[in-house]
Amino acid sequence: MEDFLPKATVYGRERNFVRPGHPAVSRLSPLLRHRLLLEREVADAAIRRHGCGRVEKFVQEVYWRRYWKAWLSLRPQVWREAIAYPEPRRDTAEGARALDVESGKSGNAVIDRFSRELVATGYLHNHARMWFAAWWIHRAGLPWQWGAAFFMSHLLDGDPASNTLSWRWVAGLQTPGKTYLARRGNLEKYLDEEILAEVRGSLAEFESPTPRLPESVQKPEITRASLDHESVEESARTGIWIHEEDMSPERSPLVRIADPAGVLVTGHPEGWGRHGFPERKMRWIEGALADTSARTAEYWRCAVLYEMPTDLTARLADWAAERGVEQIVTLRPEPGPLDDSLDQTRVALAESGVRLVMMDRPEDLELRPLAKRGFFAFWKQLSP
Repeated sequence: MEDFLPKATVYGRERNFVRPGHPAVSRLSPLLRHRLLLEREVADAAIRRHGCGRVEKFVQEVYWRRYWKAWLSLRPQVWREAIAYPEPRRDTAEGARALDVESGKSGNAVIDRFSRELVATGYLHNHARMWFAAWWIHRAGLPWQWGAAFFMSHLLDGDPASNTLSWRWVAGLQTPGKTYLARRGNLEKYLDEEILAEVRGSLAEFESPTPRLPESVQKPEITRASLDHESVEESARTGIWIHEEDMSPERSPLVRIADPAGVLVTGHPEGWGRHGFPERKMRWIEGALADTSARTAEYWRCAVLYEMPTDLTARLADWAAERGVEQIVTLRPEPGPLDDSLDQTRVALAESGVRLVMMDRPEDLELRPLAKRGFFAFWKQLSP
């Protein structure tokens, strides 16, 4: 973050250029996605350094991520419906085509370059993501859900909200009547000359693109307008559980638990497997969790276990029994792979006599209700 801040004032002018090494963007997205850094922390640092007016575009882009999370929190069924879509199969023409594109064998040099970069590095520039998604949906005619799953699997910053809703936007579902198309002139303007030299022969596919409009667009309803407040029983023996969705526990409401009976830091390999995370991404998350575990031990100065359980629910129950814990307190995850499993976990723990208590960050409680409409209505209500 400190390395990027001097460049934040030119972010608005330079951010769309896709260059080797991506020097014009912060590359902070994996850290924000897992809350090793917080949106407000990054925005405040930029504003303190330069003043709000000079970094407004950068701060806005940081808060787009927060807006998407809040929007999906109000409408979690959008995530569930997306992941319920059948996976591509090699024994169908459409499925085989999608899997070839993912393998860098689409036949289009631009798309193949982006596929290989994504798989090799876990990152794509946002402009490249938009071009790729537009080609996938509107040129190749492939289901957007497959493309979103491919990105979710490999992106180190793969976020259920930002990723799912961005793909829906390109497809014309998020903003009814508005799709995004990748145009040759746009690629020629923003692709680095070195990259253009490699892919120029495939640019013809981006001339005069035609939108592949969805058959019908229904505005997703708000199905979870509020979340139940869960209180911590002060007299109960309490353990803290820290997970990959929020890796800044020492700067969270968890600090109210001054003397925990123990702290358990875990990954969620079951979810990683379901969503096809590759080795590179799993190792990155494990490294971040190991760092979180070390900071947690230093902060609370108590017994901290760091584990990768194959059965998270069973491990939480066993750990609670080992430590004599009556309630496990954690930070509430947003809709996504971990949240998908927690209803079952809560029931299983209750059967063992253990409460699972979710704590919310104040900024989440503040921002969730503001995402009932579009981003700029959300933005106007903020004071970053």
